[in-house]
Amino acid sequence: MRFEFLGTGTSAGIPMIGCSCAVCTSDDPRDKRLRTAGVLRFNDAKGQERVILLDAGPDLRLQALRSNLQRCDAILFTHNHVDHIFGLDEVRRFNAVMKAPIDIYADDHTMDSLQRVYKHIFERDKNVNDSFVATLIPHCVSDRDIRAGRPLDLFGLHATPIPLLHGRLPVLGWRIERDEETERRRDESAASSSTSFLRLSVSSSLLPLSYCTDISAVPTDSWARLAGTQTLILDCLRERKHPTHLTLDEAVHIASEVGAARTYFVHMAHELPHAETQARLPENMFLAYDGLVIE
Repeated sequence: MRFEFLGTGTSAGIPMIGCSCAVCTSDDPRDKRLRTAGVLRFNDAKGQERVILLDAGPDLRLQALRSNLQRCDAILFTHNHVDHIFGLDEVRRFNAVMKAPIDIYADDHTMDSLQRVYKHIFERDKNVNDSFVATLIPHCVSDRDIRAGRPLDLFGLHATPIPLLHGRLPVLGWRIERDEETERRRDESAASSSTSFLRLSVSSSLLPLSYCTDISAVPTDSWARLAGTQTLILDCLRERKHPTHLTLDEAVHIASEVGAARTYFVHMAHELPHAETQARLPENMFLAYDGLVIE
């Protein structure tokens, strides 16, 4: 199992159009940041490779080519902003390669936005021409399921929604971990059968992984869902205060409270040069960068 940072930049990307600041003109490849997104790759219990995207922003085509993504089994959306959903049309290529639909998961507000923006996908029968569009299976994560912390079952993993705040907008983080009950049943079946079972290939140092981009606050009731996180991926825009994102100091504080073994900051603006910022971070906290793979 491995997680790759497809993009780690803010909504404008780095370098920004028309900017000649030190970060936008930097020669350090870690300062070049596509829009924030991630991908989790692992083998399921039958040995089939599975690929789960975290958001699908406007740089998805370039990210997929750079990371040699050959499939997409599911997409977990955090919220409906342009830099997190405007690459959804690109996943039609995965449909063609896999000859299968793709499951997408989002809260009601985000799903409404997706169905409005991508009307040509969700109401294909109304298109003037029967063109090449994505084939998706939408799954709305209801407010009741979010409040209850009801996990999704994704190929032997559990993905639990974490209610977070992006300014005044409720958004979702995602906690991804092993489905212990599935593993227990598989072990029991393997012990009582001559059939060879392949265990889910999971690194204990990676999971549970909590993905929390584009946030400004953690509601009181959500802290419990971050408990025990081994790998925390957390919003960190800049040093100056921002109404809808965490500052560097705020992100470090939240990361310290969660106490994950490793924390990686994402969604950085051009105010945070990689090398200089990393040198000031506490132990076990890192500025992520595009293409970084963790296992």
